[in-house]
Amino acid sequence: MNKIQKLAALAVLPVAASVVAFPAQAAERPSCPVPSKADILRSSAAKVDKPARGAAAVKGVRVNHIPKGFTYGQVLVDRHDGIAEYSYQWSDDRDDMSRRHRALWVRVVCWPKATSLAQLKNAPFHIGTFSGDTTTTKIGDRQVLRQQGDGALGAGVYTGWVERAGVVVTVMASPPLVPGLAEIIKGIRL
Repeated sequence: MNKIQKLAALAVLPVAASVVAFPAQAAERPSCPVPSKADILRSSAAKVDKPARGAAAVKGVRVNHIPKGFTYGQVLVDRHDGIAEYSYQWSDDRDDMSRRHRALWVRVVCWPKATSLAQLKNAPFHIGTFSGDTTTTKIGDRQVLRQQGDGALGAGVYTGWVERAGVVVTVMASPPLVPGLAEIIKGIRL
């Protein structure tokens, strides 16, 4: 079990309590992807997909460039502090400590207060906060906040942007995937 899976397992109680709350949330924020009831239940049970899902792993989000070599994946759903997090993590079977370990995590956060990139530094995320040394860069037509991964995220590069008011997207790529990170980000469509 990798670091993100372990942290996701700790977050299952709030998720289980929110199974009924997500459909109501869809009415409040129709522009934000909402997980299916099946994905909420898969997340609560920490179910692993072997093989990993493809480009439409997160309902309402298309990840058009997924590097090859992933052996499993997992949907993660969390609801807390007035936000909803919906994500998918692709990974291979190598140990997390291996320099060749391949992992990609794409998350959509429905956070009504999100309107600017600067707000991401104070976002109430459980996992993947922008608390380190961040830089702002342009990738395609997006202004993206970028920092080195650390802590629960492990090694690599962590990025995030406000896709539109109330909708944040974050991407974590392990070191072997960093050279293709711009292509991954450019290929993400809601």
